Amino acid sequence: MEIVPYRGWKNNLRLANGDVEVIVTLDVGPRVISYALPGGTNVLKNYDAMMGGAGETEWQIRGGLRFWLGPEDLTRTYAPDNAKVEHRMIAPGQVRLTPPADTEYGVQKEMELAIGESGTRLKITLRVTNIGDAPTTLCAWGPTVMAPGGVEVIPLPANYPHPGHPSRAKSPADYAPNQTMAVWPYTDFTDPRWRFGGRYIRLTQDAKKGPTKIGLAHRVGWVGYWNAGTLFVQRFGFEDGETYPDNGVNYETFSNEDMLEMEPIGPVRTLEPGRGTELHETWELFGGVPAFETEDDIDRVVLPLVGGR
Repeated sequence: MEIVPYRGWKNNLRLANGDVEVIVTLDVGPRVISYALPGGTNVLKNYDAMMGGAGETEWQIRGGLRFWLGPEDLTRTYAPDNAKVEHRMIAPGQVRLTPPADTEYGVQKEMELAIGESGTRLKITLRVTNIGDAPTTLCAWGPTVMAPGGVEVIPLPANYPHPGHPSRAKSPADYAPNQTMAVWPYTDFTDPRWRFGGRYIRLTQDAKKGPTKIGLAHRVGWVGYWNAGTLFVQRFGFEDGETYPDNGVNYETFSNEDMLEMEPIGPVRTLEPGRGTELHETWELFGGVPAFETEDDIDRVVLPLVGGR
């Protein structure tokens, strides 16, 4: 680990092991602002005009991974994260990043990042604690702003045939839905960026197209974003029996002219003073991945890298 300058900020933490490089801001945020293979291109979007800034009165998107609180509102979600961040190494390759407490809303955020001695895997924990005097209801949310020009791959749960006569059903679940989707009012499924297949949903970022967004109760456990030969894989969980925001989704994805956003979300929980909740996700990078056109291509190219469906 070392402190390095990055795009106008003097203080940024660099984690590297020869297989991957991670840069996280310390003058603001924290934001994971760069994630790249050695000598490779940053897979995360950076907003040029917002690089190097600090102390703004309003929230700045900037790019990369940010730590938001849901369900989305007009106040607490958009609280500025524009002040200096403390950091502490808690194990080899593992760091805890702590921004100033948000006393207005009575919460303290922490981000933990860990890489191994080799490999590209980055483990991320987003933790929020109620430091106020009264219960508060929220969820941890980790939107990651990806660089433009790529295509997202969202695997779907396996299909199975309609059982027909009830005698052929093992349980009522054989007749029940196995997928949940939330659709935002600015989303149009005639938009050619969306491709809904039998095994995957794909969303292509397009510099000529404005906002579009969906959410899923996603139990498959991974999503991917391919861009210029590099595949970014994001893994996260779904907790059965928990309540999730936005009609019950634990993953949302948004795209506009600038970028594509990948957004794991934790369960909504009411926290008593002193209690906290966490969101866990894991990232990986794969280089030299060929482009794909069909679902069979994805099965052939992507599935061996992510370890199957």
